[in-house]
Amino acid sequence: MSSEFQEVIFDEFIELASEKVPVESLTLETYISTENMIPNKGGIEVASSLPNSKTVNKFVKGDTLFSNIRTYFEKVHFADFSGGASPDVLIFRTKSAQKLLPEYLYYIASNKDFIDFTVRTSKGAKMPRGDKGAIQGHKLLLPPLSTQQRISDILRTLDKKITLNRQINQTLEAMAQAMFKSWFVDFEPVKAKMQALENSGTEDDANLAAMQAISGKTADQLATLKTQHPDQYQQLHHTASLFPSAMQDSELGEIPAGWEVKSLDTMAHYQNGLALQKFRPEDENDFLPVVKIAQLKKGFTDGEEKASPNINPSCIIDDGDVVFSWSGTLVVDSWCGGKAALNQHLFKVTSDDHPKWFYYYFTKHHLDEFQRIAQAKAVTMGHIKREHLKKALCAVPDSDLIAHLGQTIKPLLDKAVAVRLENRTLTELRDTLLPKLLSGELQISTEDVA
Repeated sequence: MSSEFQEVIFDEFIELASEKVPVESLTLETYISTENMIPNKGGIEVASSLPNSKTVNKFVKGDTLFSNIRTYFEKVHFADFSGGASPDVLIFRTKSAQKLLPEYLYYIASNKDFIDFTVRTSKGAKMPRGDKGAIQGHKLLLPPLSTQQRISDILRTLDKKITLNRQINQTLEAMAQAMFKSWFVDFEPVKAKMQALENSGTEDDANLAAMQAISGKTADQLATLKTQHPDQYQQLHHTASLFPSAMQDSELGEIPAGWEVKSLDTMAHYQNGLALQKFRPEDENDFLPVVKIAQLKKGFTDGEEKASPNINPSCIIDDGDVVFSWSGTLVVDSWCGGKAALNQHLFKVTSDDHPKWFYYYFTKHHLDEFQRIAQAKAVTMGHIKREHLKKALCAVPDSDLIAHLGQTIKPLLDKAVAVRLENRTLTELRDTLLPKLLSGELQISTEDVA
């Protein structure tokens, strides 16, 4: 430890803020509870509802919010706005910014040493909560203000890049889902063709209308594209020509003429995971981390459980694989947490007939209905059955059209996976540096900071 670091008591420099704010003054965007805090220091989501109480604890910009339920989920957030928080979210506030920077306080609360301390001293078995008294008596190492600033700057640079990548991913996902819904659920290119023909247009007019529906461009913008990028224009023209200009009746309702109806379970293979407590590693140095629903939600393995690497290969997942939790919390995701063993209650989704993006977005398309079915079950762990996969119908065009549309959607999904893998690397770097910087083991100088 560097000599400039001094051991201090948490309560000497940090207060647990308890000032109240009326709930009626809050919005879904300014209310934070443990439910809308994202694990692994992943930030926050918009709240789904406001509490029934008249008041909640008030936080201000610069406070650190710390979820005090099951603190091993590492739900820690640096407030960049003022609002209100539920009682199970502790509000850490520096008593003097001249002695402890708010940004540095956030990294103290994010440090694994502090998280582990709160886990060890938690009370309660079913829903363990951090012990406020123990937290207030926790010992910290505190460097001078200038060192706090340099350390915060280094870690904040990594956090900003991680946050930017998350925003990029959200944009990519929204774009891909909007395209998929337009083409395969709402059939907008087909309807655009039909409307053009109903208005006495020619086949060329119908194709142009479909091109607009596919690309989101106006006729003038397409004319410019034709002049400046003729190859792109011709590719779009050919893709539009593959859409039919009529609808047909089906068990799904009206679908584009020539398309067929398939159920999810015939379009893709949903491989259930294993009861991995029966497949422990033969060698403690040769194992696969286990992915359960909790790890899928977090997006990474945490080493809580290990499995033999010699399990059925169809129950091993790796980066980019589609995973669907069909019990408890229903989630569909592209796994980006590295090679792992898949536990029961999770499907690994694959297909020999259709590309990954196609069955991924069709599974996501049916997720709302699956969640409704699971929530309706009067059991602790709501779930769906394979019969529900059979009842989930999809309108499927020929392989030629799927291949052409894949040239647009597949790169978005590939980019999203690549960005998440970059974030995994950045997160590992941040979490490696964090305890070393805060303990003084890794010393920095002014020259270390750009």
